[in-house]
Amino acid sequence: MWPEGDKTQQFLQKIKDGDSNAVNGLMDRHRQAVRRLIQMRLDNAIARRVDASDVVQDVMFEASRRLEDYISEPSMPFHLWLRQLAKDRIIDMHRRHRTAQRRSVDREQHVVSLGNDDRSAADLASVLKDAELTPAASTVRREMEERFLLAVNDLPDDDRELIMMRHFEHLGNSEVAEILGLSAPAAGMRYLRAIRRLRQALGTDDESLG
Repeated sequence: MWPEGDKTQQFLQKIKDGDSNAVNGLMDRHRQAVRRLIQMRLDNAIARRVDASDVVQDVMFEASRRLEDYISEPSMPFHLWLRQLAKDRIIDMHRRHRTAQRRSVDREQHVVSLGNDDRSAADLASVLKDAELTPAASTVRREMEERFLLAVNDLPDDDRELIMMRHFEHLGNSEVAEILGLSAPAAGMRYLRAIRRLRQALGTDDESLG
């Protein structure tokens, strides 16, 4: 989902060296990934009232404004930093548009849709290893997608977040560990527990998780 890191580092070095044109190149390089994250994470009710393109623009503007501070002291890889800005903006949108009676927006992490992302469906199907879930035809794929989305949305918050980061955002275990402030082995164990619960929710066995 996120662009390859070496090219990003080249852009960052050019900006550090004073090439102002590289800022636009860096932002354009990550714009589509930010859009996909926002479309994935924005609550359906809010998405009907808010143009995702406007949210993307706000995130990219904020990133440009704070880029100098990031370059002077990069606390994490650029794409994870940009991802955090986008998530903060999404939470802010939820707080502004949802009523006080609704449950906390910090707990609202709805999976909107896999859309045409065959990779997400294939990733999950390969981990779950159940022939019934393999998309042999478009109608079967749609049924599989609906089952995935319902099951993922019903998971505990922490489990759902791990599944989304690994299989919807396609982040690696080391990236997830950095986001959560965990060691890589600890993040890996949490992920395995989340997959087990997802398998249980889908009615599959646990043999493929050894």
